[in-house]
Amino acid sequence: MSTEHNAQPRVACTVGADGRITFDLPLPAAEGQRLLLRLRPKKGQPETTRHVLGLEPSGHGSRATLEPPTVLAEGRWDVYLLPDPDSPRVRLRPGLRDLRALVDGHLRDRPSPLAVRIPYGTKDGHLAVRAWLRPAHAEAGRVDITDRSTTVAARLHGADLQEGAVVHLRLRDDGTVRTLRPQPQDDGRSLSFVLDHEELAVGTSTGSGVWDVFVRPAAEAPLIRLARLLDDVADRKEVFVYPATTTGDAVVSPYYTVDNDFSVKVAKAGRPAAQA
Repeated sequence: MSTEHNAQPRVACTVGADGRITFDLPLPAAEGQRLLLRLRPKKGQPETTRHVLGLEPSGHGSRATLEPPTVLAEGRWDVYLLPDPDSPRVRLRPGLRDLRALVDGHLRDRPSPLAVRIPYGTKDGHLAVRAWLRPAHAEAGRVDITDRSTTVAARLHGADLQEGAVVHLRLRDDGTVRTLRPQPQDDGRSLSFVLDHEELAVGTSTGSGVWDVFVRPAAEAPLIRLARLLDDVADRKEVFVYPATTTGDAVVSPYYTVDNDFSVKVAKAGRPAAQA
């Protein structure tokens, strides 16, 4: 490990049930010292969005607090120390992360808009915060897979199921749409639906492709992306891996995208479907 990496302080994070995040640094608070959260720009784009937090003395170090009313745009926020106005920013590393308040987050009803923030360690060992901000949300629950079908449970936050509700499947890069009738539960927010593997394979006219899954809670209502956001897992794609099933010459694989959205990949033999 490089000397530069060793010099980067480790930051302990605690997340409250209300979304508040406290950042504890093993450094004494100093005049002009602040914490910077920077929205990671897309490749080739300039850096435009930042939040700066003050640091206060706390125990054996200093603390910054990201309060619940602070809105973070959806994306990945890298965390830096600003030592003083004349010094370059310093990238920080993750220390102990107390995310216990997030584990059962799917059990609590959430208002609209839905705001989720999860501190995590990046692949190169730095501290970042994954944020989602959505007008309404459909939280994916239990996923049961058989040779012929996949049954998915979900619960709406910030919306209710009404007459005309459908599950909306859209074939990425092609625009083909399929709709399913959900099975609603008595609470008016929970539902389940069944994905028939053969129907998905036959409906994938491009041979291989990815079906993105949405819920339309009422006729003419905006689509709500199905995702799994309400727990402590910032990057689900490589953690929750579902078994693939074969129907005819197609392989059907439910999965979570890089944004923790729920999709289904259909791949014909010799023609793998790109996924993200």
